[in-house]
Amino acid sequence: MLIIRKKAHARAGFLGNPSDGYHGKTISFIVKNFAAEVVLYEWDTVDIVLADQDRGRFRSVFDLANDVKLHGYYGGIRLIKATIKRFVEYCEAHNLNLHSQNFSIRYSSDIPRQVGLAGSSSIIVATLRCLMEFYEIEIPAEAQPSFVLSVEQEELGISAGLQDRVIQVYEGLVYMDFDKTAEKKVHGYPCYHYERLDAGLMPNVYIAYHNGLSEPTEVYHNDIRGRFLRGEHEVVEAMNQFARIAADGRQALLSGDHERISYLINENFDLRKRISRLPDWQVRMVEVARSCGASAKFAGSGGAIVGTYKDESMLKDLMNQLSGISVKTLVPVTG
Repeated sequence: MLIIRKKAHARAGFLGNPSDGYHGKTISFIVKNFAAEVVLYEWDTVDIVLADQDRGRFRSVFDLANDVKLHGYYGGIRLIKATIKRFVEYCEAHNLNLHSQNFSIRYSSDIPRQVGLAGSSSIIVATLRCLMEFYEIEIPAEAQPSFVLSVEQEELGISAGLQDRVIQVYEGLVYMDFDKTAEKKVHGYPCYHYERLDAGLMPNVYIAYHNGLSEPTEVYHNDIRGRFLRGEHEVVEAMNQFARIAADGRQALLSGDHERISYLINENFDLRKRISRLPDWQVRMVEVARSCGASAKFAGSGGAIVGTYKDESMLKDLMNQLSGISVKTLVPVTG
């Protein structure tokens, strides 16, 4: 029996986010400490197996309410169904024949949920990888991020940008320029300038996330998008500044200016704070990290932070101080 296993890892937005959704620039890196895995194998029907995250049985109404508070109403089944639907439509549009063998598909994920580490898109990317191998159809790598984004935006109405999908497809460390002048179409999907960078250029980096609190991406992005589309000057100018921060960060990485990178990380968060109402517990994570001498910003929509530290002594202090507010700290594996 043919069995296909594919993974897609968590990611951290290093610099420039959230400007990726507004034709800006970002730098992201993959976090191999966490992954979503999708397993597909031949079956007599198309069968999507429920995962632990899709549970419908609870110890009490309070357990149910707490689960929804932490993880939202949706598991990964809708992501898999939407990916399959979109893949079929892609093949039909490009006159690609799909064989008649059916399959069973299931997923698992240890990516902390709804803390801004791209857990949802990882399930879609891993599913797409399984489908491409099963049907022996290859969607060009340049087009895959926009394909994944279309699953979320057009099929499921999830607000998101391209950054997560680009880094999860390309992996490693990537600088992305989403300027409209760089846009091109590959198989009907918009693609931009994606530049692989040597992950060895990165300074000492940590990631930290809250163990008990989370916030869906939509809570952050929907508000900012509305203000941006209404032409609010402060938000429009902030997106330009986020893009400039990413471009400056690229130069700092290439020149080995780690002090500059630390400054830009802090600037990125300070700018975000100026245009947003951020939950106190999320701001507290950044404040505690900075009190240790580390730089800190959100790794995504909120709930996880990323930053730089000078040495092992600072990292130990950082871990101890953040653990005091129920925040777990780790050193990311990128290669």
